[in-house]
Amino acid sequence: MESTAVQGIAGSEASKAASAASKAMGKEAFLTLLITQLQHQDPLNPADSTEFTAQLAQFSSLEQLSNINANLDALKLYQASINNAQAVSFIGKEVVSKGNHLELKADQPAICEFDLSSAAKRAAVSIYDATGAFVADIQLTGLNAGRQTASWNGKDRNGNPAPAGDYTFEVQAEGAGGEKLAPIPYSRGTVTGVTFENNVTYLVVGKSRIAMGDVIQISQAPVTTAS
Repeated sequence: MESTAVQGIAGSEASKAASAASKAMGKEAFLTLLITQLQHQDPLNPADSTEFTAQLAQFSSLEQLSNINANLDALKLYQASINNAQAVSFIGKEVVSKGNHLELKADQPAICEFDLSSAAKRAAVSIYDATGAFVADIQLTGLNAGRQTASWNGKDRNGNPAPAGDYTFEVQAEGAGGEKLAPIPYSRGTVTGVTFENNVTYLVVGKSRIAMGDVIQISQAPVTTAS
């Protein structure tokens, strides 16, 4: 009687342990636990066949999940290698991406690009240097909905040439009815390198890093000729 009760408790505890093992252990540990249970059962009162079958089914499911995880890890590594190889091929290309970075080159105007969801009767493009200090602004009127460009001549608000380098811009726009619009800014620049951080691939444009997922357009970089 006592032996039967002990066996029942042992079987119940083993079943709970097996269930926990299927969630927290690997398949090898689970199999070891299952074999240990069989070795220590009472030969005259073996484990219930239904419960044993359920444990075997758990082990089979665990093994299948382990194999699926292994295949997914391999697929993830393969996809990462493809992304990395593709990113390297972007070096030397001109990309347009989501963002408000602006690169000013010597003796060349810089183009600020943004998108309007509806027509705007006026808009202001404010340009800031790397420290966040205001540099200049561009006033625009009568803009249609869609992609817009504003050319900055590279001079500050006092008419002095600004140093070449990285800048940011901000666009404020007012709709036809006076409502405030939310323009979407875009950055354009030539990719000079690629960096990999925390399993994320970034394109290096000037001093900015652009995530691959933020790139919306790729083209050949314009050829500049010496004057």
